Amino acid sequence: MTQPRKTPTMADVARIAGVSPMTVSRAFKRDSSVSEATRDAILQAAEGIGYVFDSTASSLRSQRTDFVAVTIPSINNANFAETLRGLSEGLKARGLQILLGYTDYDIHEEERLVEQLLRRRPEAIVVTGGKHTPRTRRLLDSAGIPVIETWDLPADPIGHVVGFSNAEAVRGMIDHFVAQGAQRIAFIGGDADRDTRGTDRREGFVAAMRAQGLDASRLIDAGAPPISMREGADAMGRLLDWLPDTQAVICVSDLSAFGALTECQRRGVAVPGDIWIAGFGDYEIAEVSVPALTTINPFPREIGARAAALILDVLDGRQAGPATVAIRPELMIRQSSK
Repeated sequence: MTQPRKTPTMADVARIAGVSPMTVSRAFKRDSSVSEATRDAILQAAEGIGYVFDSTASSLRSQRTDFVAVTIPSINNANFAETLRGLSEGLKARGLQILLGYTDYDIHEEERLVEQLLRRRPEAIVVTGGKHTPRTRRLLDSAGIPVIETWDLPADPIGHVVGFSNAEAVRGMIDHFVAQGAQRIAFIGGDADRDTRGTDRREGFVAAMRAQGLDASRLIDAGAPPISMREGADAMGRLLDWLPDTQAVICVSDLSAFGALTECQRRGVAVPGDIWIAGFGDYEIAEVSVPALTTINPFPREIGARAAALILDVLDGRQAGPATVAIRPELMIRQSSK
């Protein structure tokens, strides 16, 4: 019977590199007391025998875990992926890694994940959105680490914020459409109880329409978030059946807007000749669709990068009090509207 291979140890690396185990530990933690030549020799020795540094014991001694906890609503959303990319790139230079939790647009699932993530003693925690259960707020408020709320500008932030007003972003699109002559404008969205940012966009639509003195009742429910292309197409079909005189429609996301666009094409409804269509998010599909979709670019990667910079500023003592970093979304006027 073949005996299992012995797992390489720090002592093995130290023996091969001709240094002490303590020097090996310092090298993996990038301690400045270890020269680059010594560190290279240690890493080469570790690579040669397949040694992987175990940071658990070191973390217990130093009270540092070297990871940042993050919650996002969806793992297949391109915008949230870009936010994670910006965040990861910003933290990488400090050796900080991301521990990710997926909430599925459910604030109660967020509560469960936040509790689990905080048990692992992260250096900081980044959450998506500014609306949480009361218990989640208590957990985050008493965590004793930097808390960053993203993709929103909450009225009562827990700590730090990197985001924008979803309602104001949609208001800018309404104002543009009205200035171009549209008055009968509809909104396609999802479950108001789950997608809080989608809810803010719908509320921004209603407020902006009323401010213009226009009817804000053309609200089409597309289902539970995240809204798919198929659901966007179905919602657009209902809008065309019920309110065929609609001049423009704003969709909660680019995916639902693309579905709406394809439904118009199936029915022979010209875009933008008969109706204008706009989305939200500036996904790749918005730029390559025919016609290209008018949308709003929320700069998701910048959100992640600015959150990472803020975390490092707090950890290094350069940022004392709570900070709010406001992102300015950009209205992208393309071929699907005027």
